Amino acid sequence: MRYHSTRNDADFVNSAGAVLEGLAPDGGLYMPEEVPAFDWKKCLKGDTLSMATAILSALLPDIPNLPELVRRAYTGKFETDDLTPTVPVGNFTVLELFRGPTSAFKDVALSMLPQLLTAARDVCGQEKEILILTATSGDTGKAALEGFRDVPGIRICVFYPDGGVSKVQRAQMVTQEGGNVTVCAVRGNFDDAQTGVKNIFAACRGRELKYSLSSANSINIGRLAPQVTYYFKAYRDLLDAGKIRLGDEVNFSVPTGNFGDILAGYLAKLLGLPVGMLLCASNANKVLTDFIHTGTYDRRRPLHKTDSPSMDILVSSNLERLLYLLSGCDTALVAELMSRLNSQGVYSVPNELKEAIDALFWADYAGDEATYETIRQVWDQHHYLCDPHTAVAWKVAERYVNQTGDTRPMVVLSTASPYKFPAAVLSAIGGELDGDEFDQMERLEAVSGVPVPRNLATLRGKPERHTGVIGKDEMLPFVLGL
Repeated sequence: MRYHSTRNDADFVNSAGAVLEGLAPDGGLYMPEEVPAFDWKKCLKGDTLSMATAILSALLPDIPNLPELVRRAYTGKFETDDLTPTVPVGNFTVLELFRGPTSAFKDVALSMLPQLLTAARDVCGQEKEILILTATSGDTGKAALEGFRDVPGIRICVFYPDGGVSKVQRAQMVTQEGGNVTVCAVRGNFDDAQTGVKNIFAACRGRELKYSLSSANSINIGRLAPQVTYYFKAYRDLLDAGKIRLGDEVNFSVPTGNFGDILAGYLAKLLGLPVGMLLCASNANKVLTDFIHTGTYDRRRPLHKTDSPSMDILVSSNLERLLYLLSGCDTALVAELMSRLNSQGVYSVPNELKEAIDALFWADYAGDEATYETIRQVWDQHHYLCDPHTAVAWKVAERYVNQTGDTRPMVVLSTASPYKFPAAVLSAIGGELDGDEFDQMERLEAVSGVPVPRNLATLRGKPERHTGVIGKDEMLPFVLGL
């Protein structure tokens, strides 16, 4: 299958090359020349690993031996064999994406990406060691570090915003073991770290380096493609539960920062899955909400630090892929819009493109106060404990149903364990906040009866191995010195 940049359709790589490179040479994101034909009904008949294999085989056909790669990626690493269970909560269905080794939705993709990347390396005859560069707003970092830990032929370097992740998220990263891992804080916010990584790719283009660079962020199609699976899995669960009939449309509410998770839902729709409306749920950093409402993307605003920090983002990289798809694969338009965003901080899409977005996406946001209220409400009414990001998606789903009257089944994506944000969750349900976050985990467990995931419970007392802090302008020399 031929892939090319969202900004240029003249130069092609195969799907293995797209995974290996991560980012296209012109700074665009790799996309297939066309969406493949796919038997979505047949896909739904398999178990979760079979569904993953079918979807990855369709999107990344140049990666060999996918059934075995999928087995290696997932077997024995998640709390349940079906990876991402669904739970009925009130009138909604919650898709629990946090049952993996680091208690975040990124585990689904970042358990798979090391397998894809090593296979792509062999396909492309890459002999150099690969250096994975990743910026994280909290969850990607630990999931990537765990996925790539001690993988032969690969090193990984993760940058996170200093003071911009929860204490538990930071502890997960700075205590990471492995002989091939590096973690460093960046003075600034997530957008600074993400832009810095993109700038490193640009600055190193054409240089003779001892490493070949790639990415574990969702700018890499190998990170994005595995996420499509859990939309199929959720749909199949609703079928099995008798809540829908084959062909019925299902709505999904997605807590959204970098736009990768919700874009995976749109890719599922393109593959044939009967996805109804995709709800883009933002926190106070509502740049995506404003964009979907107005057609103007404007990052020229302050970045708010919130209690849903994985969505504290103003430059949503994967939105570029949506613009490409909904514009009819107009690479010239996408290149122009991204140039405006880079130089002016703002762009507006043509009316036809805005209308296409309106037909598929609905958007709203919830600030911290509404998030806390929702955590408390869901706990009091349904005895279900949700993290702040899940609460944002729940609140937006409620507003959507109230404002539109849409009665199609609603799936709320739950992207992280509540124990990754124990202070926020404990405070929301009325618990005492004495002690550190590990004390708060124990108190939350005692109050709720929901067990602390083992990977988080064992963090306490682990030595910090990665304590460096650098300025955003120091990221390139830091990488060149690895």
